[in-house]
Amino acid sequence: MELVLNSTTIGVGVVSLILLLYLFLRGGSWKSGEEGPPTVAGAWPIIGHLPLLLGSKTPHKTLGDLADKYGPIFSIKIGAKNAVVVSNWEMAKECYTTNDIAVSSLPDLISANLLCYNRSMIVVAPYGPYWRQLRKILMSEFLSPSRVEQLHHVRVSEVQSSITELFRDWRSNKNVQSGFATVELKQWFSLLVFNMILRMVCGKRYFSASTSDDEKANRCVKAVDEFVRLAATFTVGDAIPYLRWFDFGGYENDMRETGKELDEIIGEWLDEHRQKRKMGENVQDLMSVLLSLLEGKTIEGMNVDIVIKSFVLTVIQAGTEASITTLIWATSLILNNPSVLEKLKAELDIQVGKERYICESDLSKLTYLQAVVKETLRLYPPAPLSRPREFEEDCTIGGYTVKKGTRLITNLSKIHTDHNVWSNPLEFKPERFLTTDKDIDMKGQHFQLLPFGGGRRICPGINLGLQTVRLTLASFLHSFEILNPSTEPLDMTEVFRATNTKATPLEILIKPRLSPSCYESI
Repeated sequence: MELVLNSTTIGVGVVSLILLLYLFLRGGSWKSGEEGPPTVAGAWPIIGHLPLLLGSKTPHKTLGDLADKYGPIFSIKIGAKNAVVVSNWEMAKECYTTNDIAVSSLPDLISANLLCYNRSMIVVAPYGPYWRQLRKILMSEFLSPSRVEQLHHVRVSEVQSSITELFRDWRSNKNVQSGFATVELKQWFSLLVFNMILRMVCGKRYFSASTSDDEKANRCVKAVDEFVRLAATFTVGDAIPYLRWFDFGGYENDMRETGKELDEIIGEWLDEHRQKRKMGENVQDLMSVLLSLLEGKTIEGMNVDIVIKSFVLTVIQAGTEASITTLIWATSLILNNPSVLEKLKAELDIQVGKERYICESDLSKLTYLQAVVKETLRLYPPAPLSRPREFEEDCTIGGYTVKKGTRLITNLSKIHTDHNVWSNPLEFKPERFLTTDKDIDMKGQHFQLLPFGGGRRICPGINLGLQTVRLTLASFLHSFEILNPSTEPLDMTEVFRATNTKATPLEILIKPRLSPSCYESI
């Protein structure tokens, strides 16, 4: 569930209550004789339970508290829309297996139309022939294990280049006495992952020590950041359709402008690739592959340029945000748990040593690091509330009748910290995935752990995302000693945006830990 709520939204709801009470519709309510899930008390006319999501807690924590009171499935009202929230793995399994087809479509949101080429992007496209063709192309041409392996040189190159630049920053800014330098890792992880994804998608590398002020680079990042912000922004019209024409907050206008800006940027890349094809240049990034595959064709009547642009924007948005967020949380958790850091360093020293740089082939041997990433995704899934689905037909979930048109929200955070499933569920214990829970995977087969979602619409980029995070984290920890600059634990306050991000900067101390020749060779 992707929401950004603010005081303007609630103010609109109050005004709406006064001015438009007679328009309030109780659409989608349960019919007599059909028992729906327990309904949370305290819904306001028109705005429903939206005020509940405005407290000091993040929405997934608030909904988790409600699950403790109302049970693993309950109903809330988001404006005029009914929604059910499921909060344990049994209910999630029922949704994503027995009723998977019925919940494979997403609500028709304003952002999906204005930012995502009228729902042409695979992440928001309605379930059907068009979506199936998009997914087939994406999996075969970019996200298959073989294609991910073919692009390993891009990942390794970008990580090594970023390590080199971080080493140079350390050399310029280190404290002479301690040997450590202070760095802010949020930006470092962000630029590294952004460069990596951009190179794989369109062959561009926008950020380095020499190009950080490049106008085109800044234009692109600004547009993508705005896309991410607006895609996660709650608009009044989505919850209360008859108020859409007011465009409170001006979000729809911002979405149109951002959509236009991104369309122009990606359109320029597409023109460049067509020109390279005419000149006989052999480029094997995603955009070139798609041009070779789709040029002169349509998919379910959709123009090829729109399809390619939709693919590119999907991979950039989805491929960067989740990986960056996971790297930030993983590093924070490691620093707050010194024993975990020591075990990681020991594993790296045994499996790789200090005389060479890490390779992707080393990752399969780094079992403790894999467990650390897994435990990070359990405690801090990038999207702790699943992207809302919409029931296409009446269904039975947990013995309750759920009506067509109801929205489905899966509280992944609550499932991942269920004390009935996990021992000491709120503790960071990577060892659990090497012992009692070693057989639980993250690819949708075990509903106790769903950081990438479940069912037909599970995130298709699991392999690429995990490889990106593991390589980046392993390389960083292998290359540098890291310390918390404070005697207090790092602040782990969450802020709920497009992903569940760390609210404060990640400033830490670093110094090289490898043989000096390693940094000279990369």
